[in-house]
This record gives sequence, structure tokens and C-alpha cells, in this order.
Amino acid sequence: MASPRLETFCCPNRDAATEFVVTFQPVLFGALSLGSAALSLLLAVLQILPKRKGYRRLGQYPLPRPASSSRILFIISICDILGCAGIVVRSSVWLGLPTTIDQISEANNTDVWPEVFCVSSAMWIQLFFSASFWWTFCYAVDVFLVVKTSAGISTIILYHMITWGLAALLCAEGVAMLYYPSISDCEQGLQHAVPHYVTTYAPMLLVLVANPVFFSRTVSAVTSLLKGRQGIYTENERRLANEIKIRFFKIMLVFSICWVPNIINESLLFYLEMQPDINDSGFRNVRNAALITWFIMGILNPMQAFLNTLAFHGWTGFDVDLSLKRRRELAWDSVSTSAPNAAGHNPMVGTTLLYQSHVQEAKKNLMGNGQNQSDAISVLSEGSESSTVEIHISSELRDYEDVDADGESLENSERQ
Repeated sequence: MASPRLETFCCPNRDAATEFVVTFQPVLFGALSLGSAALSLLLAVLQILPKRKGYRRLGQYPLPRPASSSRILFIISICDILGCAGIVVRSSVWLGLPTTIDQISEANNTDVWPEVFCVSSAMWIQLFFSASFWWTFCYAVDVFLVVKTSAGISTIILYHMITWGLAALLCAEGVAMLYYPSISDCEQGLQHAVPHYVTTYAPMLLVLVANPVFFSRTVSAVTSLLKGRQGIYTENERRLANEIKIRFFKIMLVFSICWVPNIINESLLFYLEMQPDINDSGFRNVRNAALITWFIMGILNPMQAFLNTLAFHGWTGFDVDLSLKRRRELAWDSVSTSAPNAAGHNPMVGTTLLYQSHVQEAKKNLMGNGQNQSDAISVLSEGSESSTVEIHISSELRDYEDVDADGESLENSERQ
């Protein structure tokens, strides 16, 4: 799992609270972490692989994937998968070579490789999960900017600089403070370890606090945009707004389930660490709660890789397609543009415009034709291979343009 306690464990002169949780049933904890990480890794990879059957929503033309939000979701999944891979390797080594942990605990051990492996694996896991936190924050910012300002230029390069730069910087700074002056002789004391824990949990808390605000404002902007189309708020528009709310709720629910136990566990361990004797009988309930949340973390932290793909895409199935030729053919196949719904009429369908670089041009064309803004923003159904946020030009506008084009052709033929 991604806990700074495991990095503190790499120091032979670790604090009592870290020693208490890390050395409690290490084989059982390692097995649970390995099983959870391996399962999540396998299912997450299966989720993002291309499928033989397109998971596109009816009424959409299969266009190339946009450059921003869908890429961010994919990068989040990759970061989670790499973090899970680190947990799998670390747990496998600690289970297969139990003497490695014993050598780490020896203060005068001359073999540095157990400590090097402990530090490098912990840094790998922290780096990619921290990057996942930063990318999740950038996703909330991106969808808000797209809906609020209809930004036409992708800022994906800026997101890369922010996420990887901050993740690497904070990870390096926290580890340098923790292992000063050396791994074999770390400084003791709560004040010494605080910077490391702050750099680990700062991006996590940022997502928990800031993302709901951005998502809420995005939903409000979407609702205003839908109402402003023709001054009415139809059932279709209400449904699209609800889909956006559900998608954002799923993302925050997965994040909270996987990482809130870390904050609870860390609070309990800090409380124990400030006590003169953590083995005092008066702290029994606190110790039990710390152990319970410790094992919950070992199971839920790695599961973010798979649960995130479910929140982003839904279950995409087992029908994997590794044929490059078939994928290229599917990219240009047309799909049905209408389907009967429960009420007996066709739902709103239309040409899908990728919001990156197409929104501004679409708005200009609409204003030039004297048409009211008829963009309807919707979150795609689970399993879609397209962007999370797309802008649809309503079928009524398309029909209007078809009739206008037919009338123009008829006038030209009469003149001839």
C-alpha cells in the first residue's frame, strides 16, 4: 500500500508506532496486500485494453479520442497500475525473502541492499500514487475549464509539468528529510518525520477538498448551459446533467473509499506516537483501531487501480481485441444514429464534436446562422471509448441545416 509508515520502516531506528503496526502479522498483511494489488492490476489492465465490441453510446459518430480529459483518465489508470506493480513486487519480495525484513531491522547490518530495496520500492509506490492524486486534481480543473470557458486549446502539456514535477519534487524532498543524515541512522522524533508525511498527504487532501468544489461548479455550469439553450429545461437535459453528477460522484466515492482510511490510520498512529507508552492498557482501543485501519489500507489502496476504471468507464468486458487493423477499421465505422427509448420516441442524437479545439468553431457557426446555442453537455455512458465530456449538436439543428441545404439545391436547379 502507499503509506509513509512503510518508508519510515526502512530506518532501523524507527519510532514505536511504526514498529507496532508494521511488525504485527507481517505475513498476513503482505499476503493481503499482494492479493489485492495483483487482482486490481490484472482487472485494471483488462479494463483499459481495447475491446472487440465498441462501447460507444448510440447516436455518436466514432471520432478520434480528444486530447485532454480522456488522456487524463488514461494517465490516472496508468499511474495506479504502476503503483500496484510496485506493491506486488515489494510484497512478493518480503513474503518470499523474509530475511530481508530482519536485515532492515538490524541497526549494525553491513548489507545495504535490503534498505536500498525498501527505500526504492517505497519511493516508486509513493511517486506514482502521488502522481495519480495530482492528475485527479487536474482532471477536475480541466472539466471545469472546458465547460465554463469552452477552452479550445489543450493544456495537457501544462498538466504533465505540474503533476510529474510536483510528485517528483515532493517525493524527493520528503525522502531526503526522512533519511537524513543516512538510511542506517535516521534522525528520530516526530518533528523530523512531519515534512515527509505532509508531502505524502498534501495532494491527497487537495483532491478530497478541492475536487468536490470543482465538480460542483462544473455541474452548475452545465445546468446553466443547458437551461440557456432555449430558455427551457427538458427531460433530456435533466438526464444529461444527472449523468454528469453520477460520474463525478463515482470518482469521489472511489477516492474516498480507497484513501480516507489512510488519514484515519495516520491520525491514530500520531496519537499513539505522542504517548510515553503506546502499550499502556488505556490505549488498547486506539491500538486495535490502528491495526484495523492498517489492514484496510493494505486491501483498499491497491484497489484504486481497478475501481477508478469502473468509475471512468464502467465494466468494459473480457472481449479484448489486440488486432491493430481491426481497431483502425472501428475508428471509421458508422453506428446507428437513433434508438427507441422507453417513451416510444428517439432520444436526442447528433454529431459529436470533440470539445478540444472544436467548441469555439461550432459556437461561431451557430451564431452566424442566427441559431441559439444548442450545445448539450453530457457524460458518456459507462464503457465509452470517447471523451468523458463531449458536446453534442442537437438533431433539430442538424435537420434544420439539412432542410436549408436541400432548399438551396432546389433554388440552384430552378435557376439552371
